[in-house]
Amino acid sequence: MNKRWRVKPKASEESIANLRREIKGLTRLTANLLIQRNITDYESARRFFKPSLDDLHDPFLMKDMDRAVERLNRALHENEKIMVYGDYDVDGTTSVALMYSFLRRFHSKIEYYIPDRYTEGYGISFKGIDFAHQNDITLIIALDCGIKAVDKIQYANERNIDFVICDHHTPGDSLLVPTHTKSCRVAA
Repeated sequence: MNKRWRVKPKASEESIANLRREIKGLTRLTANLLIQRNITDYESARRFFKPSLDDLHDPFLMKDMDRAVERLNRALHENEKIMVYGDYDVDGTTSVALMYSFLRRFHSKIEYYIPDRYTEGYGISFKGIDFAHQNDITLIIALDCGIKAVDKIQYANERNIDFVICDHHTPGDSLLVPTHTKSCRVAA
């Protein structure tokens, strides 16, 4: 990978001073970092540090979100076992922890799965799908992984396990195509 870090230019002294006057107690370093992210006034800083639900993007902009919500609602109403699956890295474990703790408030038949770094590696694993199958899990919500796991999703579908995939990574040459009507995919 020939990638290079590009450091944003330092904000002007005038813009740093203006932001620090507007936000009392703000350090020069924090003011500079905010300005580099185009956060240049009190209101935009407030939205950055204390966002409201109105500040979030519409989740239905994600492909097939309506199908994912429908499948999750069906699993909840029919009391199916659900597994939240994510990688062992920071964004994977964080997203699993958030989704699991949210769903746990509404549903008791919920598991989580983080693959073993050394025996399973990154992404969806056959071992994880086998765990789901052995535990009668019928829906896996994959977070931060799965967009390229076409063969593993087919393997799961053959075991009557559906997947909802929420992944920010770039898809491979082929995107998942549902093999039966219950499957759905969410790709970001």
